[in-house]
Amino acid sequence: MDWYLVALVVIVIYLALVAIIKTYLPSPRTDTTSGEEPEPSGEKSALASHITFYGPILALKTESVTFFDWFKKYSRGLRIYGTIGVFMVIIVSILMVAMILLSVHLTVALKPEPTAINKPQNLFLIPGLNEFVPSTFAVWFAFILTLVIHEFGHAILCRVEKIKVKAMGVLFFVIPIGAFVEPDEEEVNKSESWPKMRMYGAGIMNNMVIGVLCFVLMIGMIGWAVPSTEPIVVGFYKDYPAASAGIPVPSVIKTINDSPVHNTAEVASLLNETIPGTHIMVGFEKNGTISEHELNLSTWPADLGVRESGFMGVYYYNGQGVIQTTQRFLSPTGFLMLLSLPFIPGYEGQQLRILGFDVEDTSYYTEPFPLYWQIIHLLFWSGFINLAAGLFNALPMLPLDGGLIFKEATERLLARRGLSRYGSQIVGTVSSLILILMVAMLTLPYLFHM
Repeated sequence: MDWYLVALVVIVIYLALVAIIKTYLPSPRTDTTSGEEPEPSGEKSALASHITFYGPILALKTESVTFFDWFKKYSRGLRIYGTIGVFMVIIVSILMVAMILLSVHLTVALKPEPTAINKPQNLFLIPGLNEFVPSTFAVWFAFILTLVIHEFGHAILCRVEKIKVKAMGVLFFVIPIGAFVEPDEEEVNKSESWPKMRMYGAGIMNNMVIGVLCFVLMIGMIGWAVPSTEPIVVGFYKDYPAASAGIPVPSVIKTINDSPVHNTAEVASLLNETIPGTHIMVGFEKNGTISEHELNLSTWPADLGVRESGFMGVYYYNGQGVIQTTQRFLSPTGFLMLLSLPFIPGYEGQQLRILGFDVEDTSYYTEPFPLYWQIIHLLFWSGFINLAAGLFNALPMLPLDGGLIFKEATERLLARRGLSRYGSQIVGTVSSLILILMVAMLTLPYLFHM
């Protein structure tokens, strides 16, 4: 299917709908006597109150936001939550800046070749556009969940801090691309530093908490799947017997010299009776069809140890190993490994893709219940996108939430010493430097290898 054509058709339909909606929206009319724009009446007025356009982006909003007032009765606990969020953002922002500095240093020192990660379309975490992030239900669910809980965090802390929320809604551009809440800017500007910082940090705190919970649930559930014990061949050692035998991959070893085998232990037991140079007939099954291949066994590779038996040169799928590796990710550094999972190259990365991608490897397990792997994928991407969004938003760079917290904290500290006039300069300089470092980290590989 030509997905570019499909995308073009969808965009055309969206733009046609936008044109129709704009046609029926009331257009402003100026009262010639007062010079003011009179309020439209009737159904058009109701429609206008729920629809706004920002260029081609359609915003559907509502001013029925009293739902957030319900959280005011938990103000004390939520203020503590918000305060913890502020300190967490400060710590994370320092660590993120240190990581960016280290990445730029290593890039300058090692001068690596540009990779797919450096491609412009992969700079944005947009499903389908970013080649490492698939456009699946799990990804879009996680994407929208991340936006909603981030904005709800701001709205809830606004009400806790007695800041009015004027509206909330969803942004559309062909597909839903964002959620938003609209606080009263005048009341925000009048608020003290701590209430504002708690409000800014609540969205990041929500993302981090949900991201960690999703990863913890996924790691806990991964052990529920029962890996197959069959000898599933998923690759070959280069320049060894199986590599040039035309064996289908993946496939399951069913027989060796007409003797049936059911697991890797039985295969090893039969091969232990051979020596290098022995010819064997191996039956491989793929999609219900068995094909036999003659292999002239070789000696074992030196890195696998000295053995007297013959060697086929095949890689087996290690389902239990995948489960154990995933369970070891239950730590802060493990979560960082999970965040890098879509970008891990080679054999290890391919095996771990089962956590977030629709791959054939899921058929090598017995599911504990229907839709098990779909739930695992939902949890992985919900954890991945929430944590990625939280980490990025924590950067002390305007207009990110971390930048707004940095601005408030800087101005608060400088005001105590009568140096308020330098606040904007410091915040602007730090924001510019971080942006320059991020651009350098992504573009230097191209400059080094022009």
